[in-house]
Amino acid sequence: MPPPEAIHKLVENFSTHIEHYKSSGYNETELRREYLDPFWKALGWDIDNEQGYADAYKDVIHEDAIKVGGYTKAPDYCFRIGGTRKFFLEAKKPSVSIKSDDKPAYQLRRYAWSAKLPLSVLSDFEELAVYDTRIRPYPKDGPAKARTFFCTYEDYIEKWDEIAAIFSREAVLKGSFDKYADTSKKKRGTAEVDDAFLEEIERWRDVLARNFALRNPNLSVRDLNYAVQKTIDRIIFLRICEDRGTEDYGRLNILQNGKNAWPRLNELFRRADERYNSGLFHFSEEKNRNDAPDRLTPGLALDDKVLKDIIKHLYYPDSPYEFSVLPADILGQVYEQFLGKTIRLTGSHQAKIEEKPEVRKAGGVYYTPTYIVDYIVANTLGCLLNGDEPNNKRPIPVSQAAKLKVCDPACGSGSFLIVAYQYLLDWHRDQYTLDPETGEEDEGKIKRHSAGKNPNIYQANGGGWKLTTPERKRILLNNIYGVDIDSQAVEVTKLSLLLKVLEGETQQQLQRDFISERQRILPDLGDNIQCGNSLIGPDFYEDEQLQLLEDEAKYRINVFDWESAFPVVFNQGGFDCVIGNPPYVRMELFKEVKIYLRSRYKCHDERSDLYAYFMEKGHNLLSPSGRFGFIVSNKFLRAAYGTPLRRFLLGNFKPSIIADFAGKKVFKGATVRTVSYISSKDDLNNFDYVPVPDTETFNLINSGSIDYCAWASDNKIQLNIDHLGSQPWTLSNPRISALMDRVSNLLPSLGEYAKGLVGMGIKSGCNQAFLISSEVREKLISENGKCAEVIKPFVNGREIRRYELNPKETFLLYMHHGIDTSNLSNLLEYLKPFKDKLESRATKQAWYELQQPQLKYSNLLEQPKIIFPDMAVSPRFMLDEDGYYTANTAYFIAKADKFLLGILNSKLGYTIFKELCAGLEGGNETYLRFFGQYLEKFPIRPIDFDNPDDVARHDKMVSLVERMLALHEQRTGESNPNTLKQIETQITGTDRQIDRLVYELYGLTSDEIQLVEQGATGNG
Repeated sequence: MPPPEAIHKLVENFSTHIEHYKSSGYNETELRREYLDPFWKALGWDIDNEQGYADAYKDVIHEDAIKVGGYTKAPDYCFRIGGTRKFFLEAKKPSVSIKSDDKPAYQLRRYAWSAKLPLSVLSDFEELAVYDTRIRPYPKDGPAKARTFFCTYEDYIEKWDEIAAIFSREAVLKGSFDKYADTSKKKRGTAEVDDAFLEEIERWRDVLARNFALRNPNLSVRDLNYAVQKTIDRIIFLRICEDRGTEDYGRLNILQNGKNAWPRLNELFRRADERYNSGLFHFSEEKNRNDAPDRLTPGLALDDKVLKDIIKHLYYPDSPYEFSVLPADILGQVYEQFLGKTIRLTGSHQAKIEEKPEVRKAGGVYYTPTYIVDYIVANTLGCLLNGDEPNNKRPIPVSQAAKLKVCDPACGSGSFLIVAYQYLLDWHRDQYTLDPETGEEDEGKIKRHSAGKNPNIYQANGGGWKLTTPERKRILLNNIYGVDIDSQAVEVTKLSLLLKVLEGETQQQLQRDFISERQRILPDLGDNIQCGNSLIGPDFYEDEQLQLLEDEAKYRINVFDWESAFPVVFNQGGFDCVIGNPPYVRMELFKEVKIYLRSRYKCHDERSDLYAYFMEKGHNLLSPSGRFGFIVSNKFLRAAYGTPLRRFLLGNFKPSIIADFAGKKVFKGATVRTVSYISSKDDLNNFDYVPVPDTETFNLINSGSIDYCAWASDNKIQLNIDHLGSQPWTLSNPRISALMDRVSNLLPSLGEYAKGLVGMGIKSGCNQAFLISSEVREKLISENGKCAEVIKPFVNGREIRRYELNPKETFLLYMHHGIDTSNLSNLLEYLKPFKDKLESRATKQAWYELQQPQLKYSNLLEQPKIIFPDMAVSPRFMLDEDGYYTANTAYFIAKADKFLLGILNSKLGYTIFKELCAGLEGGNETYLRFFGQYLEKFPIRPIDFDNPDDVARHDKMVSLVERMLALHEQRTGESNPNTLKQIETQITGTDRQIDRLVYELYGLTSDEIQLVEQGATGNG
């Protein structure tokens, strides 16, 4: 886009008066108003909120400049899409050198790195610099460190296209900003804030544990874990409060001076108890408090050196963290990982850190992405507050909202409860300030709710309306509940919610609330967030066999009585909203409670996963009008062990939404396929199916450029409840299903087309013996030339790519029972060490020759054929003309059919395979499966060789496939980047031609083509 006239004028005017602008008399406020505001307006940003959006949805937030510790504590501009931060802009007056001064760059990078933003901008209009803010900032970094773009005002006209293509509002909406961030990412030095902060607090845990254990030799392992966790939680709470302005800045930092740092820190904790009344700081008995006070930690000993080192790394310049902008979900993610480990004591009372057993069993800790939590909360709690119609909200009265009870029965670090609480805060603010019809501010409402002795809202410094602290406390205590088996997780959930109460508050406002209420500022969450085993009730010990468990096992099982713990909730019929992400653990890993689960849960199957029991328990905790929302593995939809759960769900509750993520990696580091399952007791005839986003959309959702709630609402498909039963649930787009039905009914299957010439590779039964290197091959042949007859080129499934083969230098000894070994003495000698294993080995090839005696297995393998892996993310079919023997992780079609190869590798082929796998038990896991019924049912469009048009299509397909094979071979041997780019372009173009030809062959309509194109995004 050409630069608008406004930019020409800004550049010209700045050039004319540059001497004045660079003088000390020209300040930052004037620069922002006269130059930066109009510059970013020209990029499409609503700088002055002319649209009149509420605070939560403004394009640009102009942060209040809070001076703490001698420097500004907030970035000047925060640019957002739909309320989600995208990047910061830090402004400096032109007398500051952006290019050469390192302090402004460090300041900006701390803000943006702490906020986990990929890029941010530093500008005084004279200069503009873009930084990759995923790279951890250090005080000694020069101004060029992590800088990805730099220009001066003299370049704005010439480089406007480049700037607008990344930072215009339209570019951010379309994902260009995220693409630029990905391409500019520098792998070296990247240490994102959650990873770095996790490493930091893990270091604290290690040094605190070691020193507490050393200085307090009578400390038990439970007490040690408690003391370390509480100390870390309290320090983090107070340090975050300092950066947010609710505590005096530097109060903790003073501990670096003088001696007795630990007793002095405990005195700060006691003062915090007087101020906040939180269970986080609870040291003496008080009326109406159920939790026992902490009499342990104040009496412990801790060396000054240990504590002072921790404190030092929490302050500028040693600390890269800017806690005022650290997102709440980042703290949750860090803690979720942190809680996956525990402290144990050795025989010599030394502290060691190790992974918790339950985390080992589950394969790690996986934090739920915010967009999924937002979606589940909006479609459970949101529906209860506003009704089911997103475009026709009918909010319930505030008095009725006060009765809603929201629970996460496996709350972990509190991610779901934090989002639910924030949703309630925003909802209440809107009820007190907005006209429900127009969405604009209602002066009558505002006056009514901001006046009086106990107002609900007050006007913040920026002009927006906020809930008072007493109102935020009331909502938290009335509405939010959680349970977790891990006592440390319970404490972290409390910590996160307490920080959320204080978010956006100032010390002055808190002091006013403190004085007006004559009580401490924060609530005690001991009755709301409790520790226990959500699945196991006190009736656990009615079974005599279970009474025999050792005390440690009973402590670990930690039975929980829901009705005694939450009497108010169950007096009104149960929870109105149950949400969360339960643990995924296979049944064989929690055997000690299997007897109990078998007798108490309808969903029980001997192979059930733990999340199945949480789904049943969660539904049973609901009130008659309640709503349920979990993200869980999608295995229960189709697996045999899911049959009783599916029967329970349909017999008691009806799904309202099933949002499918299938092969998308929702959890960082995990391959589990997931669904968001949302249900209620409403008597529904239909439910909404939200299909899997394509890869590009999914990436934009992950980055925050696309609002998943809005996308899911626009893309949902309504299915009849009769679509489901106790049999495997097949969740397909009806239009895709209709396409599958049409082509499957009209066309022969691949099994018929290939005339049974489909086989699995060699199952040797002893790979150590029969797979040899090229060196061993040469040695055996040099000793006896006849060995060459039984040594075959070999490839496994991983080495077969789409139109490409990447075999390693591995060979197979083809030694089935029909081979004459009398003249292969050296080979037999080589195999002697494997004698025991060889006597019991399976021989797939011998079985095949018994089934089809007219064919020799070796002949099928050695002739030209199509080969492919047994499982892959997307089709990976390749033509083998070199007679490779394949592993049992690969299959083959004994036809050198290039026409067939093109169809199988096409986008339509991918769509068909996805449908075939989705409808069968065991399918739709991490990979598609390319064997057995999954493969043989594939519908093939045959060629009528008496029809000239068909012959032309066949020949065109063969020609295009030959070109693809040649291009892939050429790419393998090429190293010149420019040539490689050209080859990739040719491959993409040829792929498109093949896809178009396949659509033509199968007679797809334009709508069907669009459907296939949207869904075919696998990349094998």
